[in-house]
Amino acid sequence: MSDPEKQKTRAAVKRAQARFERTGSQHEKSREARRESFERARKAGLTLREIGEAADLHLTRVKEILDKN
Repeated sequence: MSDPEKQKTRAAVKRAQARFERTGSQHEKSREARRESFERARKAGLTLREIGEAADLHLTRVKEILDKN
């Protein structure tokens, strides 16, 4: 690979990493908001199955999400 190609590739890697770092924190906030909404649903009396149906997830996945504190 020629030097200009390597520089372009390095720049692309740097941009991709920066984008990943920016969206990573957004992803974590979304993940936490989802878990909190599941907790509110449980407190409101919904079963794991009902939460799973609303979120289009299997009830075991809902339980996994709720257990991650």
